[in-house]
Amino acid sequence: MTTQDLDAFAAWVEDLMRERGYDIDSPRGGGKSRIADEAGVHRAAVTRLLQRQSMPDLETTRRLARVLGVPVRDLLIRSGRLTAEELADPHGRTSAPAPDPDFGRRPTLEEVADLLGVPAERREMFVRVVEQFLPNEPERADKTGRVLAGAGTAAPPGTD
Repeated sequence: MTTQDLDAFAAWVEDLMRERGYDIDSPRGGGKSRIADEAGVHRAAVTRLLQRQSMPDLETTRRLARVLGVPVRDLLIRSGRLTAEELADPHGRTSAPAPDPDFGRRPTLEEVADLLGVPAERREMFVRVVEQFLPNEPERADKTGRVLAGAGTAAPPGTD
């Protein structure tokens, strides 16, 4: 990293800090200490950046990004550490997809059979055989207290 790169990055971060209301210009303004405290980083890391002495480490960069309300990606690119191409999403998405509502849910044995390509005429046998190898779950009751049919089988948890 060149001195010019560090200077340009520090100037950009200074502008962000000022825009966010941090008084980093006056010695008694407390802006450097405040941003360091809010980011959970050492004041020296903020001071070294603003005095163009060194680039913050990755964890400090991540924490500053959160406090300044900018994506870490922008800080990494502006700092010259990584290029936009190096941080490009290989799938061409610009944001994370919405989480799948079934994420974390254990699939049913029928779903597993389907995923494994078990023919329809053999699924019942597949389910019976696999159930023998699964640990028994305690009986579960629905909201009214009735024991659910099939409790102790491979039904997904939380599907009362």
